[in-house]
Amino acid sequence: MVNTSQHAPGQRAHVIFQSLSENDTHCVQFSYFLYSRDGHSPGTLGVYVRVNGGPLGSAVWNMTGSHGRQWHQAELAVSTFWPNEYQVLFEALISPDRRGYMGLDDILLLSYPCAKAPHFSRLGDVEVNAGQNASFQCMAAGRAAEAERFLLQRQSGALVPAAGVRHISHRRFLAAFPLVAVSRAEQDLYRCVSQAPRGAGVSNFAELIVKEPPTPIAPPQLLRAGPTYLIIQLNTNSIIGDGPIVRKEIEYRMSRGPWAEVHAVSLQTYKLWHLDPDTEYEISVLLTRPGDGGTGRPGPPLISRTKCAEPMRAPKGLAFADIQARQLTLQWEPLGYNVTRCHTYTVSLCYHYTPGSSHNQTIRECVKTEQGVSRYTIKNLLPYRNVHVRLVLTNPEGRKEGKEVTFQTDEDVPGGIAAESLTFTPLEDMIFLKWEEPQEPNGLITQYEISYQSIESSDPAVNVPGPRRTISKLRNETYHVFSNLHPGTTYLFSVRARTGKGFGQAALTEITTNISAPSFDYADMPSPLGESENTITVLLRPAQGRGAPISVYQVIVEEERPRRLRREPGGQDCFPVPLTFEVALARGLVHYFGAELAASSLPEAMPFTVGDNQTYRGFWNPPLEPRKAYLIYFQAASHLKGETRLNCIRIARKAACKESKQPLEVSQRSEEMGLILGICAGGLAVLILLLGAIIVIIRKGAIIRRRQISVSGPRNLCSRKEDRQSGGCHPPRQRELWAQDRIDQKCCQGLTRKASIIYLLPHKPRLPQMPPGTPCPPHPAPPYFP
Repeated sequence: MVNTSQHAPGQRAHVIFQSLSENDTHCVQFSYFLYSRDGHSPGTLGVYVRVNGGPLGSAVWNMTGSHGRQWHQAELAVSTFWPNEYQVLFEALISPDRRGYMGLDDILLLSYPCAKAPHFSRLGDVEVNAGQNASFQCMAAGRAAEAERFLLQRQSGALVPAAGVRHISHRRFLAAFPLVAVSRAEQDLYRCVSQAPRGAGVSNFAELIVKEPPTPIAPPQLLRAGPTYLIIQLNTNSIIGDGPIVRKEIEYRMSRGPWAEVHAVSLQTYKLWHLDPDTEYEISVLLTRPGDGGTGRPGPPLISRTKCAEPMRAPKGLAFADIQARQLTLQWEPLGYNVTRCHTYTVSLCYHYTPGSSHNQTIRECVKTEQGVSRYTIKNLLPYRNVHVRLVLTNPEGRKEGKEVTFQTDEDVPGGIAAESLTFTPLEDMIFLKWEEPQEPNGLITQYEISYQSIESSDPAVNVPGPRRTISKLRNETYHVFSNLHPGTTYLFSVRARTGKGFGQAALTEITTNISAPSFDYADMPSPLGESENTITVLLRPAQGRGAPISVYQVIVEEERPRRLRREPGGQDCFPVPLTFEVALARGLVHYFGAELAASSLPEAMPFTVGDNQTYRGFWNPPLEPRKAYLIYFQAASHLKGETRLNCIRIARKAACKESKQPLEVSQRSEEMGLILGICAGGLAVLILLLGAIIVIIRKGAIIRRRQISVSGPRNLCSRKEDRQSGGCHPPRQRELWAQDRIDQKCCQGLTRKASIIYLLPHKPRLPQMPPGTPCPPHPAPPYFP
């Protein structure tokens, strides 16, 4: 007796009966007590039958709940006989309610059959092939209560309920237990169990034997393959499963086919006929043992392919689906297995064409198309080219080539004209432009279009950007002369070719016309505004730039020589090299630059005095010598991007002085010359010749003297006392100014203040004797130039 309230839920208590090995029918009888005051279950009482020390398995009888405050009797009919033995185990399991009492008493082994539990007849073994249905038939003797449950108990503990119980007589009945599609995993020991509140019946263990149908371990071997046959060897020496083998068969099918064929085989080799070329087959061997379902699974398959056959012909129907300038889309008839006679084949599209006019170079290429595709686009072709195409069908057993078909790509817009092919010759008001045909004409050139527009100009009178002008040229005209252009103006030219598809890319270039020489507004040589023996006042008019603004103005003084070819106004050569008076004197040249004026200093016509003894931007404007004739030139210069244009015009001429009173001449021996002039006062012609000779001697002496000064140093200038007293020790420029100041103090009638000195003097000059009170002529003031 167990008080469940004193034990934890789930605790177990066992009563093990002694091992029994009986030869005849017997019965195990016991009494049990299950009670709880409040009706709750005190626990579960179960009975187990262990055979031959095997696993305990599932309970063959159990009772739970509260069954009143009294003892109850139950029987256990075990049909296990010698030489097998069994052992009965009673188990009490405490319930979670933990209320009530559980008891076991009066366990008896009786030598006669049980009255309340049925006895099972001997249960025999069952053998089937794997995958087949098995059935245990349990025959029992005794009375079967309505609440009786019949179970097929597996040694591992699994229970299978009876499919049906059939009463053979009032004391015999049959319980059937079918097992569907048994496998090797279900092979075990099974026994029949009946369960009722008054007791249980247990049969002996019978074995379910599951035989595995035989299957070859290795696939068959291929001995030879042809386009329509395969010769194989069965290779059935090693198998998986149970024997004996009573039949052998060959099963084969296409790897991708829905059908299969089975041929019975009596030999170890077999030849399969009437197969398709280049077709993959799966070939397996079937083995059969006795009994239903004795045919095992097909063995590992031999996957083999028949050989290909030579193609029947080349593809047909090659035609274009679309033609463009740089690609061709071709199509042909689809190829069936009856043409290729092989599932592994390639269709190659071979083409060739000449990229240029020369036939020395030919581009050839073969492209493999995707299998099963009957359309292909050839890309990256050249426009307006003949493309020769043929199709080639190839399989492992041979090839077939189709006929060559010629297609022509469409025209396209021409390629761009190479910028380096543009050659030009710019002039002042015109440009000669030449170009070459595009390297890729892409068709027939129909015309050339040239557009040009002025985009930049140094001439403010030119409006930029100017209007865009366009001209067209025939296909054989690859040059043009553009006239009526503006000097010093940059033009943007674009040249493009045209085919039937339109214009190609334009080649751009910028060309600048040459600048022109400035122009003067002098209809003829104007008259001087004023003139003295040492100066001449002229009117300077601003020049007009042509293609470039005026950069500088220059006044050039040129000594007129009788033998020299005189310059004509507007048609003379200009003076590109600026020369100061000192440099011209040193080089023995007859012209020098008397002034250089900024362009901004001459916005309008204004007078200018030549010989005013002023310096203009580094150029000295010395007084003119009365005894000489001079030509006065006015020059304008324009500079732009390293290019210079000059224009000069003669604007005045100053004649030599011819009065009877000769100007005083200063020489190194002034006293002797004064005496000679006194004696030769009546010979004017002889005097003029002598004056010319003396002037030449004095100029050469001045040059020699200046060279001596530069060599000997400043201390040699004042070596003579006479020179120091007269101021001759000063530098040449200071001596000249000193002489001018002395002349300004003593003026004479008919001589200006600057008439006596027009060159460098080596010694103090002798001043002419003038009556006291002789007035000096007015000295014109020079114009102001910044």
